[in-house]
Amino acid sequence: MSIQNRYEFLFLFDCENGNPNGDPDAGNSPRIDPEDMHGLVSDVALKRRVRNYIQTSFENQAPNSIFIEHATNLNKPITKAHQVTGGAPTGGANRGQVNAAKDWMCQTFFDVRTFGAVMSTGANAGQVRGPVQFSFARSVDPILPMDISITRMAVAEKVSGAKTAADFEKWENEQEEDKLRTMGRKALIPYGLYVAKGFISANLAKGTGFSDDDLKNLWEALLNMYDHDRSSSKGMMSCRGLYVFKHVGTDSDQNQRVKQAMLGCAPAHKLLDKGAIVDIVRKSATSPRSFSDYEVVLHRDRLPAGVELVTP
Repeated sequence: MSIQNRYEFLFLFDCENGNPNGDPDAGNSPRIDPEDMHGLVSDVALKRRVRNYIQTSFENQAPNSIFIEHATNLNKPITKAHQVTGGAPTGGANRGQVNAAKDWMCQTFFDVRTFGAVMSTGANAGQVRGPVQFSFARSVDPILPMDISITRMAVAEKVSGAKTAADFEKWENEQEEDKLRTMGRKALIPYGLYVAKGFISANLAKGTGFSDDDLKNLWEALLNMYDHDRSSSKGMMSCRGLYVFKHVGTDSDQNQRVKQAMLGCAPAHKLLDKGAIVDIVRKSATSPRSFSDYEVVLHRDRLPAGVELVTP
């Protein structure tokens, strides 16, 4: 059974001495808003970490397999969907075959049920609008992108005519020692606390089968995903808070209350805007260098009627 409540959430995470999300259009430097120098992390980067955690946690087994895997051809599982459902794996599917393949994809893949997918790139399995969406995350304060020089104590040269390990060793012995080192660059920020806004539609969940179990797994992924995604480029990244707003309704009539819970009882901005319910306050005027330089203040008295602040 799909979820019966609308949700919004604020996801707080930070990065210390790392690059939270490189921009390929800027030499992989940390993403920034050039007008105010606040840091950005794309929704795609956040979804990737959720996918990675779910894939690790469930060993990529249905019903929690991952459709958009690293270095795979998306047409492979789409074709399999048609093969399993007796559709048209070579193309030319009718509406019934497309819908059957789409249902199989939703039942098999967590990320299709959660984020949706365009599955018309080969054997057509249609398009799915996902109930869960993220905004770009934005840092609370401006960040300082840094480009640091590093030395690699080895090289990776293509040596003309070298076919064996002995050929490469002979080449090494003929080189000056300084030429067997090379310089590189590393992009990072000293510190940044980021806030992402999330939205979960109960109405769209009906179309994919996104269930309460899926919701539980999503919260678990957000809370733990950075502990399973360590790399030298990311530095120290951690979840620092997950604040979930659940719409429950106010009407005394149960049927009307169910409808209210699905449609929502307040606009998202009244829950997610800075200082609306969750306020992030800097403790000093110095540049923040850790989460302890901030204080998170919850204003539960400002919650609109029919909305609860819950802890996953």
